[in-house]
Amino acid sequence: MWYFQVNQEDLRRPIYQTLQKMAVLTEVEIFNEPYHNWCIFQVERSQYVAFIEILDSDGVAYQATTDRPLREELLAGMR
Repeated sequence: MWYFQVNQEDLRRPIYQTLQKMAVLTEVEIFNEPYHNWCIFQVERSQYVAFIEILDSDGVAYQATTDRPLREELLAGMR
């Protein structure tokens, strides 16, 4: 499995919905201001390339990891 971290503000609704359909699981980590929310998409290995192509074609920045990021790791990355 792959975990894609995407800033929720970077996603337009049609792209978000497409990514949700491709993902096994979609989670949103909600943070209070001044921090932004993160979408975490869990994607099967077979969907990896197609998922990246959608993100890249829309110019969406992302991070892909093989382990699900912890909430504390997401917060530390924003500080």
